Amino acid sequence: MQAELILDARNATGESPVWNVQEQALYWVDIPAGRLHRWRLSDGRSDAWQAPQMLACIADLGDGNWLAGMEDGLYRIRPQDNGTLASERLAEVDHPRVNMRFNDGRCDRQGRFWAGTMFMDMAQAASVGSLYRYTHDQREPLSPFITDMIVPNGLGFSPDGQVMYLSDSHPSVQKIWAFDYDIDSGTPHNRRLFVDMNHFPGRPDGAAVDADGCYWICGNDEGLIHRFTPAGKLDRSLAVPVKKPAMCAFGGRDLDTLFVTSIRPGGDVGDQPLAGGVFALRPGVNGLVETPFRR
Repeated sequence: MQAELILDARNATGESPVWNVQEQALYWVDIPAGRLHRWRLSDGRSDAWQAPQMLACIADLGDGNWLAGMEDGLYRIRPQDNGTLASERLAEVDHPRVNMRFNDGRCDRQGRFWAGTMFMDMAQAASVGSLYRYTHDQREPLSPFITDMIVPNGLGFSPDGQVMYLSDSHPSVQKIWAFDYDIDSGTPHNRRLFVDMNHFPGRPDGAAVDADGCYWICGNDEGLIHRFTPAGKLDRSLAVPVKKPAMCAFGGRDLDTLFVTSIRPGGDVGDQPLAGGVFALRPGVNGLVETPFRR
């Protein structure tokens, strides 16, 4: 299956793609650049807006605003005509160390926002990352639900919302876990190993869940997107023409296109000139509409 380049974005770290059904457009971020990007299906036009901090993950607020995980908390952001993002902090986070930021994040099927934090120097393998939940009635600083993580990643929810997936993509871990998820209270429990990615090519990065309940995970460093069944069995692997796919999301008119963002390493990119680009695959399955944040 041939991956189509839809935009040679040259993102340093392209992450958090979200398909906006109303606009028929793909939104995503470039984390270190602090930019929100948009690509429109109708005419292929791309736009970008600058945030005041690193911008790691987003969720649709449904009114032209976005919920965003940045460096020191969660923000409401809105694209402006001058190419910037108006921002308002909604919730602060008390990081255990300096030089931390949010990383992967998304809403559960009921519209609660989940996001993880990490220490920015991955070489230190500092297990100071945590997973946080943010709800519409949040009144206090964020409190962690899961701690002692290095690079929390791969968040996803089963179609019925009763299973939550979470990975740690650090090279020393490379595991994906599944949790039973109480959809009424928004609480994960019964953590168990779903897939040990040490046995498969690529580190587990960003993920998506399709309408069949299968879990798609980017195999970072190996240029692959893996599909695992709900039982944790590898179903197939699709290739992209870059080594570091970062996150995937279903979109398109029929939610049958798998969009993939990627990372462009610094210096000489060698044999991967399209690194940092955004790609589209037609995997033959459909995805699910991403749940907006419930306000």
